[in-house]
Amino acid sequence: MSEALTMPKDFLWGGAVSAHQVEGNWQADGKGVSIADVMAAASREQPQRVVTDTVEAGQVYPNHWGINFYQTYPQDIELFAELGLKAFRTSIAWTRIFPNGDEAEPNVAGLRYYDDLFDRLRAKGIEPIVTLSHFEMPYHLVKKYGGWRNRKLIGFFERFAETCFHHFDGKVRYWMTFNEIDNQSDWRNAHHLYQDSGLQLDSNVNWEEAMFQAAHNEMVASAKAVIAAHKIDPQLQVGAMLAMVPIYALTANPGDQMLAARAMQYRYYYGDVQMEGEYPQWLLKYFDRKGYQVPISAADRATLKAGAADFLGMSYYFSFTVKERADHKVEFDEHNDLVDNPYVEKSQWGWQIDPQGLRWILNWIQDRWHKPIMIVENGIGAYDHLEDDGHVHDDYRISYLRAHIHQMELAVVEDGVDVIGYTMWSPIDIVSASTGEMAKRYGLIYVDRDDSGHGSDRRYKKDSFAWYQQVISTNGANLDDVSAE
Repeated sequence: MSEALTMPKDFLWGGAVSAHQVEGNWQADGKGVSIADVMAAASREQPQRVVTDTVEAGQVYPNHWGINFYQTYPQDIELFAELGLKAFRTSIAWTRIFPNGDEAEPNVAGLRYYDDLFDRLRAKGIEPIVTLSHFEMPYHLVKKYGGWRNRKLIGFFERFAETCFHHFDGKVRYWMTFNEIDNQSDWRNAHHLYQDSGLQLDSNVNWEEAMFQAAHNEMVASAKAVIAAHKIDPQLQVGAMLAMVPIYALTANPGDQMLAARAMQYRYYYGDVQMEGEYPQWLLKYFDRKGYQVPISAADRATLKAGAADFLGMSYYFSFTVKERADHKVEFDEHNDLVDNPYVEKSQWGWQIDPQGLRWILNWIQDRWHKPIMIVENGIGAYDHLEDDGHVHDDYRISYLRAHIHQMELAVVEDGVDVIGYTMWSPIDIVSASTGEMAKRYGLIYVDRDDSGHGSDRRYKKDSFAWYQQVISTNGANLDDVSAE
């Protein structure tokens, strides 16, 4: 590692989770059924989670129990305070506030739970950063309305957002609307369409067109939320949230380069719309060429422009690589066009590990959208081993985080990128959103619970806990190894 780099004094060092991956207690206090609640578990070998029409006997639904955070959050916050977190990113489960999503009045018990959560965080000097929709929309909105292809959901989301902005004003300053809305650019993957937009489509529907239609409604809803927040309290900051993945060309072949450029345009048009309030011209031409019906009205255009996001929240885990297609078309198909990058390693789940890609994408974002950036997810899922003495020696996690934090610091200190916070994924073990596993562990704190939901729920600090504690206490200046207690 080169010389020590220090982040700005008000930098938000933190950790991130989502409600459906930690809270459990899936029917407690009037909570409704979310799309996550009907997703059965998968595994590394069989990674595609199955969506069942109802909760079926014999299936394993890990989001039903999570890590029992709904009950243990007071004790977990004490651990977060010991860790030194300055920020904690979570989400509000839409189904705790509006169980079906289309009610006129909110569920008071749900509001009361988040009141106490945010109050306890603030009492420890931890800034809440809150996502409104993190892969947990009400399942009722899928079954009755067909998910986000239905414009009625714009009004339902607006009501949910306004309720939260009003009720938690003074407790939450930083908000984000939709988590990783760009994942559905991989529209051939039914998992992404379901998680992002609540779409369950058959073969008679053009899935790509449906994705664009649903995403448009989501982005209009996001813009309306930004406008509402600024009316309620001009101090509120509402961000978009994208999964940022650098997409490299495999070689200097112009065909490879052109496809990589188009891939970046395709995956991040969601950012163009949410950050700048405008659809890019290349995409409007694409709609015309394909004959896609995406009803972008004049009123929608005005809303998108007035409701541009204040900052970009982003996740970063890996990079992609592409080469020219055999048919030479300059059209990106994430499901089929990716190739291995021979210059990077892979995680146990096959994700390309590319720390330098984080610096690359941060600079790309700064040059494109010119707004503050918050890294709200970055971490590695791995198999951890709990020793008999209660220790977890996760040097691989420390190595991963160290390399990525160093590249973030270079982007800020040397390149001048406006990064205002970093909430690593995750301060505590969670249920993996992609596979539903507990075995795919991300946390700095080990939770004694297995893939079947069995275990004591006891918490153990991993070696990475003490390491990240040191990083925070030195404001990023000390990334060296430290001995855990």
